[in-house]
Order: sequence, then structure tokens, then C-alpha cells
Amino acid sequence: MDYIEILGLVAATLTTAAFVPQVYKTWRQKSTKDISLTMYLVMFIGVVLWCGYGILIESFPVTLANAFTALLLFVMLVLKLKYK
Repeated sequence: MDYIEILGLVAATLTTAAFVPQVYKTWRQKSTKDISLTMYLVMFIGVVLWCGYGILIESFPVTLANAFTALLLFVMLVLKLKYK
């Protein structure tokens, strides 16, 4: 693994991890009143497209980060709809 791949994995880890506290807080408080459904829908679609792009260019960091981010965003969307 070269330094460019390592840089991509570190960046992917940090940007994906940024969503974890929001998901955890929302799940714990069972409140989504301050969460924008539109923002999360648009972000989810964008991240799914990034994931597809990562697959097409065969980039492990891009694919992995966006797959996990898509999962976290999907959870947020489910929580938003559940705790409306």
C-alpha cells in the first residue's frame, strides 16, 4: 500500500467518522426536529453516487468511505422518519 492509498484511507476514516456522533446523538435522544430531511436525502444520493464512482475507478478508499457514510446517512434518514 503506497502513501497515496494511506492518505485516502485516513481522509476516508475522518470524513466518515464525522457522522457517527450525530447518528449516536439522534438515536439516543430520539429527536430529529433539528435535522434537515432534504439535506440528508441529497447527501445520501451524492454519497451513493460517490460509492459507485469509487467502484468504477477501483479506488478502495473512495468506495469504502462512501459505503460506510451511505450506511450512516441511511440510518439517519430512518431515524428522521421514525422520530418525526
